[in-house]
Amino acid sequence: MSLTSIMSNASSGLQAAQTQLKTISDNVANVDTAGYIRKVANQQSLVTAGQGAGVTITQIQNATDKFLQAATLSAGADSGKSSIQSSILDQAQSLFGDPSDTGSYFSTLDNVFSAFSSLSANNSSAGRAQALSQVSTFLNQSSALSSSLGQLSTQADQRLTSDVGTVNQLLSQIDGLNTEISRATATGGDATGAQNQQSQLIDQLSSLMDVKVSSTATGGVIVRASDGTALAGDGSGPAKLSYDGSGSIGQLSITNGAGVTQPLGGRLTSGELKGLIDLRNTDLPQVQNQLAELTSGVADTLNQISNSYSAVPPPTTMTGANTGLDAASAVSGFTGKTTIAEVDSSNSTLTHRIDTDFDAGSISVDGGAATSFTPSTFISTLNSAMGTGGSASFSNGALSLTSATGTGLAIQDNATTPASNGGRGFSAYFGLNNIVSSTGLTNYNTGLSSTDASGFPAGQTIQFQLSDANGVPMQKVTVTTPAGTTMASLVGALNASPNGVGLYGAFALDVNGQLAFTPNAGSGVSLSVAADNTANTATGASLSQLFGIGDAQRGSRASSFSVNSGMLANPGKLPMAKLNLSATPGTAVLASDDTTGADALGQGGTAIHSFSAAGGLAAATTGLSDYAANISASIARKSANADAASTQATAVATEATSRRSSSEGVNLDSELVNLTTYQQSYNASARMIQAAKDMFDTLINMVN
Repeated sequence: MSLTSIMSNASSGLQAAQTQLKTISDNVANVDTAGYIRKVANQQSLVTAGQGAGVTITQIQNATDKFLQAATLSAGADSGKSSIQSSILDQAQSLFGDPSDTGSYFSTLDNVFSAFSSLSANNSSAGRAQALSQVSTFLNQSSALSSSLGQLSTQADQRLTSDVGTVNQLLSQIDGLNTEISRATATGGDATGAQNQQSQLIDQLSSLMDVKVSSTATGGVIVRASDGTALAGDGSGPAKLSYDGSGSIGQLSITNGAGVTQPLGGRLTSGELKGLIDLRNTDLPQVQNQLAELTSGVADTLNQISNSYSAVPPPTTMTGANTGLDAASAVSGFTGKTTIAEVDSSNSTLTHRIDTDFDAGSISVDGGAATSFTPSTFISTLNSAMGTGGSASFSNGALSLTSATGTGLAIQDNATTPASNGGRGFSAYFGLNNIVSSTGLTNYNTGLSSTDASGFPAGQTIQFQLSDANGVPMQKVTVTTPAGTTMASLVGALNASPNGVGLYGAFALDVNGQLAFTPNAGSGVSLSVAADNTANTATGASLSQLFGIGDAQRGSRASSFSVNSGMLANPGKLPMAKLNLSATPGTAVLASDDTTGADALGQGGTAIHSFSAAGGLAAATTGLSDYAANISASIARKSANADAASTQATAVATEATSRRSSSEGVNLDSELVNLTTYQQSYNASARMIQAAKDMFDTLINMVN
């Protein structure tokens, strides 16, 4: 071997050792740097003409374990999703309080019935005021809870917007680093610094959304969504995410480097974005709908009971709630019999009675000859029957009755064949003696049948948003009200295919006149209202308002209730006495000491009510207290499941990160061994160079 070969071999060994020592130095310096991946300098023998020609460093690269990286990214995404869900659902549960705590929301409901039970045993003005105050407290808490749940949804919206901005920034940085890495790789430089930075950015990204990473030939990466959609590194530029929370369903979209925009929601399976969009579109609306269904059920139960009784003295004017319908439509569904009694305000004796038989379509006064009516003429016929000084009118969907001077009004349905429409009696249907008032339509049992007029003229539109089982928007469908004027034709238009919802499910009108959408079996499809431009001719109520279509409409009810202002101002107007139409002529038909109404209200907690499906709870016919317990259990279960999922996901993420760190991180013991090895290698190469120099000097001296 020539001296030149010896020098070349020794010089290459010296340079290789220097590079290895520098690599070790970088590793040791970053031993405490979170996410740092240790460098490895790959050394290779050089061979020229079949003979060894030294060594060279072919590449400096990170000791990345692709399998552990994939496991860590997946675990990080699961942890991000479950952590945010656990946090916000814990907040939602805390709003309701511990059911066993006297200050919890559910305890305020118990207090309502307890107050009425106490009133039945101790009839006093103070007791009435206390009972109404308890009702008001419950309704106010319902409204406050609804508002707080809405704020949690707003919080989710804000977090989604912020996370989308962070994702876009990360994708831009990851994509930009690919250029730097490719440049360093092409020139034989050290790209590990940029690769380390890129890896840390990908780790941050994975907590926000689930991603898959693959390497490029030039040392960079291609980042894709779980379904393979390119997000960064594919050469077309970084994708850009956007979020629209303006509708009832929040929507995530993605625009790729070519400028094509598509929905993103279905591409997400994990990460904080997935957790937030599930909270925003599914979990929080479900809780809000359960709250609204309970509050509406309490209000309806109290009103149905109160409309079966009367204050003493009875009111001179009774103004009902807005039914959302014209008079003929409201009356057409009634069956059975009811009696409107005019009672002397001073001694509670009966002055007149007006008996209405809806099956026969007739009205009689004081047992006299019956006068026939139709749904269209009912109000005018009743108005005539009210006599001098009394009146009946119908305006903006509400019935109003006024008695003659010196008298008041009390209403009682027939005991054998009670008047009924939409599952409610005459007074309850029109809300003539309600304890609880509402600013909107909250009871969707309209009493309409398929042959009744719909009240919605042709050419109006309502747009539905159909979403899949995960709450991801699928399709928007716009339905135009048909030329036919009956409910049957309206339901037919809603269920048309493809210009209606027929591909996804069907609307149906039940026996109580409630219109509800049922998805195709097993599809999990849900329906919401994206836009509603319909208006009932008589009252202006839209389709979604009249029938409670969509979770947003139903969920908003909880904040619309309040105690009847007249009763709050004068608790004596609280209906507590039962009208006794069998009383001997000249004797009182209402007794001031009668507390049977208070007793019935006190038993309201166990009163059976038909609840619609709401927020994951199936439709049920059960007591108010039992339904409240079901809601409490449902919310607690959601929160507990989220906490358990978060704990498990965090443990998995911690373990995955630990294993990855053990494989990719810096081990000082190993680096010390390598340091010693390459120091000795450096010294050996240096001694070889010195030996070659000494040999060269000796040869020169021999020649001289």
